Amino acid sequence: MMLMRTDSFRDFDRLTQRLLGDTSRLASMPMDAYREGDAFVIHFDLPGVRADSIDLEVERDVLTVRAARDDATKGRDVVMAERPSGSFSRQLFLGESLDTENISADYADGVLTLRVPVAEQAKPRKISVTEGSGTAGEIRA
Repeated sequence: MMLMRTDSFRDFDRLTQRLLGDTSRLASMPMDAYREGDAFVIHFDLPGVRADSIDLEVERDVLTVRAARDDATKGRDVVMAERPSGSFSRQLFLGESLDTENISADYADGVLTLRVPVAEQAKPRKISVTEGSGTAGEIRA
């Protein structure tokens, strides 16, 4: 697998918060990821987040996405507040076969889209077969 998500402690924490009805710490960053040709495409839902508050960082094989959403209810007489605010982050573990030097990012309509290309050395390649020169056991590529 080229893109791995191993954040079971966070998933357990979110499940516990939902079961206990604690929505105060549910700052989430829902994500879709899929392969499209020679790249992985990752979409993060970040409604209400300004582009300048998004921070992307790759260290070794870990991609970290950080974002912040302002508290729209601050200083107001709040009737209901269900939308999470504040800072939150998400980490993805990228396989060695991905080209982390050439990740592109685009943010439109509250969705952050990342394209992570597959590294050249990980792409399938064709090996040509030539007619033998009469030497048995010799393989040419």
